[in-house]
Amino acid sequence: MNDYLIQLVNDGKKRFVPFLDWIFELKKPEILRADIIAGITVALVLIPQSMAYAQLAGLPPQMGLYAAFLVPIVAALFGSSRQLQNGPVAIISLMTAAALIPLGLEPEQYIAYAAMIAILAGIMQVVLGLLRLGVMVDFLSHPVVIGFTNAAAIVISSLQLGKLLGIDVESGSHLYETLWNLLKAIPNETHMPTLMMGAFSLLLLLGFKKFTPRLPGILFTVVISILVSWAIGFEGMGGKIVAEVNSGLPAFKAPSINPDHLSNLLLPAFMIALLSFVEAFSIAKAVASKTRQHLSADQEMVGKGLANLVAGVTQGYAVSGSFSRTAVAFDAGAKTGFAAIVSGIIVGITLLFLTPLLYHLPVATLAAVIIIAVIGLIQLQPFKHAWTVNPHDGFVTLAVFASTLYFAPHLEWGIFIGIGLSLLFYLYRTMTPHFAEVSLTEEGVYRDARLNALKTSKTVAFYRYDGDLYFANAGYLERKMLNAVADKPELKVLVLDLEAVDQIDATGEEMLSHMSERLAEAGIEFYISRIKFKVEDALKRSGLYKKIGAAHFFDKRARAIKAIKEKYGDTVDVSNLIYHKPVEIVVYEGDDSSSDDNNEHKKNNQKNENSND
Repeated sequence: MNDYLIQLVNDGKKRFVPFLDWIFELKKPEILRADIIAGITVALVLIPQSMAYAQLAGLPPQMGLYAAFLVPIVAALFGSSRQLQNGPVAIISLMTAAALIPLGLEPEQYIAYAAMIAILAGIMQVVLGLLRLGVMVDFLSHPVVIGFTNAAAIVISSLQLGKLLGIDVESGSHLYETLWNLLKAIPNETHMPTLMMGAFSLLLLLGFKKFTPRLPGILFTVVISILVSWAIGFEGMGGKIVAEVNSGLPAFKAPSINPDHLSNLLLPAFMIALLSFVEAFSIAKAVASKTRQHLSADQEMVGKGLANLVAGVTQGYAVSGSFSRTAVAFDAGAKTGFAAIVSGIIVGITLLFLTPLLYHLPVATLAAVIIIAVIGLIQLQPFKHAWTVNPHDGFVTLAVFASTLYFAPHLEWGIFIGIGLSLLFYLYRTMTPHFAEVSLTEEGVYRDARLNALKTSKTVAFYRYDGDLYFANAGYLERKMLNAVADKPELKVLVLDLEAVDQIDATGEEMLSHMSERLAEAGIEFYISRIKFKVEDALKRSGLYKKIGAAHFFDKRARAIKAIKEKYGDTVDVSNLIYHKPVEIVVYEGDDSSSDDNNEHKKNNQKNENSND
């Protein structure tokens, strides 16, 4: 009882106060120092990125800072990853915009609805995590994520082109319409000072990334752009700048929305909840493989949910884990979640005292920051790899990529199509599992007789079925067995190997029952070998085990063969199913142990004959 209570307390700690696993490590000066340095380094990237991503979501820059203040702190305290850095990210920002733009909201409403999406997504994530349903994200298969991420990166970067050129682009219902409107406007509406500022920012970002990758190139680019913008009077030239950013910490405030619009937010919030977790947990796993730390999908889901809830009630918007900032934290030596806490504190200091310094920040520079951040997400090798592993996965990847581009900015449709195709291909593969007659090779291993050109028997047939037995494939197995029996008119015994069957449903059980009856009517004896315990237990509960007969179930092929030989003798041919390994007996003169060695050889040979499994 005491052990149970101790285990219960330990589980409760991991569940509700997971930060206790690392917080006491901060007593070590070297760990505390490393986390402070890493936190400062991440904050230097987080501040300009959060403002840029808020712009991508169609929100004021300060909302990006609001979503970067308490969010990293809460996610670090209640998540399971020590290095994962949370806050505004590009894909979730774009999905927020895609959900809200069609509603035609006023600016104040738009801000409130963005916060409400974060709250809804947070509630869903917390519920899924507490109910240990984090496994639901597995429906977003790797091919779906590959196709979606690449397409979303293209969508995000292309939508920033207008801001680099200083053009107010008329948005269409599809991405290609928006880009066509941009192309038509380029000759007459391009603002040269904005184009030059955007090109200058891109060159700075690329230069810092190539020549000084360990320095916070984004921060330096932002600082230099602000100074240049102020020095040349960029605003007076007609260039767009961030202008006044509200200073002060965000207030805790529940967003107010029109109840009639709630249904329009539920589906986008659910997709954001799933996708933000998939993105974050994938990053966390990549880091954990290097640090060898334990991760909990359910706990990470809870942490992400609480972070989104906090973002929503502090006038922010939906968040996720950032690959680039997590990489920065890891490279900077972050050891615990305290690094993220430091980052959040620095964002808070920025909100309190440093926002006036951001007045002259060009919007074109923020667009350049977004483009450089997402361009690295475009990778062609995963497409080729998915197709090499399985053409079905390759097709799903391409379909998700194409449909996401077509339906953009409504990115969720690409995900829906990907999930649907993945499930259909899975169902198709499980509907036709491998079914084959097996025989022994010269090495004494059972293999597919047809593929390996092995001898088979006319009177005894061993068939192997590799898959679960349920409603979608029970008919397939029945047809395969009936056709196999038709091809062997002299067949007397049929043995079905069900070792690979892990699950059976009522349809599968009914099929086995009918098959046993048909074989009996045809004068063919039906045996089942190597059935798993839980499948056997299901057959016992249904009464089929008793109907077929306990004597017709064997845990090994060799025992089934022995029973067949004893019952039918020379009237059946089982030569293709028995392995006779020759024994070389060597007698050494003067060695008293030779007879013992020879006896051991005989025992081993007998063991080989009786264990053809």
